Amino acid sequence: MLDQAALNAFIRSALAEDIGTGDHSTLASIPPDAKGNARLKIKEDGILAGMEVAAAIFKWLDMFTVFTPLKNDGDAMKAGEVAFEVNAAVHTLLMGERLVLNCMQRMSGIATLTHQYTEKLKGYHTRILDTRKTTPNFRMLEKEAVRIGGGVNHRMGLYDMIMLKDNHIDFSGGITAAVTKTVSYLQERHLPLKIEVETRNLEDVREALAVGHVDRIMLDNFTPDQIVEAMKLINGRVETEASGGINLDTIEDYAKTGVDFISVGAIIHHAVSLDLSLKAIIL
Repeated sequence: MLDQAALNAFIRSALAEDIGTGDHSTLASIPPDAKGNARLKIKEDGILAGMEVAAAIFKWLDMFTVFTPLKNDGDAMKAGEVAFEVNAAVHTLLMGERLVLNCMQRMSGIATLTHQYTEKLKGYHTRILDTRKTTPNFRMLEKEAVRIGGGVNHRMGLYDMIMLKDNHIDFSGGITAAVTKTVSYLQERHLPLKIEVETRNLEDVREALAVGHVDRIMLDNFTPDQIVEAMKLINGRVETEASGGINLDTIEDYAKTGVDFISVGAIIHHAVSLDLSLKAIIL
């Protein structure tokens, strides 16, 4: 479920960018009191995402909008189907059209690609994670699309989880130093944040286990065979995450290792928007 205040702030900013001083095409050609109906037509197969966002956009513009969903977020969709119908002032329909389509096309593309990855993980313990490789100011909706597609959201930003990556570790003087400083920092500020540590080899894994206080170990750019060895060392003591260049062709090999999570930035940054269109209903 999206945070309503954050969604409202996004809609306000996005509409300000698009409308600016006014939708002059609409203002010039359509009477302000005209009412109309439109439907969202699906033109590609995939997983539908962004219905909640679409309804919020139209209702932000016109509180009297009547939004009628014909499908739900997460539903499989086929070309030729209709996702929703909407009744509102024509000005509302035309001003909201592009933002609704931009959000839903992008979100549906991400949900569809995420679903393809999660289908590969059926029967395995492993779950797919997203990353922070997102579009600036669109992360909330991109991560919501991952969730709709069956994936799991990793941290939303730099504020809700500690992730000590290679640069943190190198600048700090090693895993032990980085973790020790982090534990002190969290204790001093009473911050209940989980700690994840990136490891680059089995020696790093041993050091992360030895220093303690680590909730999850990231196995970065490990081969499946190397992950098997790392899993023996970890032996269920902390959560595990595989990352680094894992794709649809290789993800099942990694899932077979028993790793808890696989993070794949591509489910967002390689996703292709799906074709949807908003068309007037002329009675």
